[in-house]
Amino acid sequence: QVQLVESGGGLVQAGGSLRLSCEASGRTFSSYTVGWFRQAPEKEREFVAAISWQGGRTVITDSVKGRFTIARHDAKNTVYLQMNTMKTEDSAVYYCAARGGSGIYARTTEYGYWGQGTQVTVSS
Repeated sequence: QVQLVESGGGLVQAGGSLRLSCEASGRTFSSYTVGWFRQAPEKEREFVAAISWQGGRTVITDSVKGRFTIARHDAKNTVYLQMNTMKTEDSAVYYCAARGGSGIYARTTEYGYWGQGTQVTVSS
């Protein structure tokens, strides 16, 4: 079992930055692929970014490429989502998710562990 807790959300103005953290407990986090997803009101949950175990591979969705980065610090059991030059359309609840395996996964159905989410609101 892996327990995930997101933090770092909040209110930011357009053009600003936030860094989300996903802290894991329960098992050796370094052997898990971790993804970030987001869900805006009345919309489907969508993939944002993922990082493979040991951090060898990362994938960022096109809508945030060049603005968001994902990184992991396994000694701290934490994965970060750095969000820069934020836009109002980035407003959503952001979730981190984890699964075993060394690949990169972008579908919600491919992840077995989820955090409770953290709200991000970008004002104009």
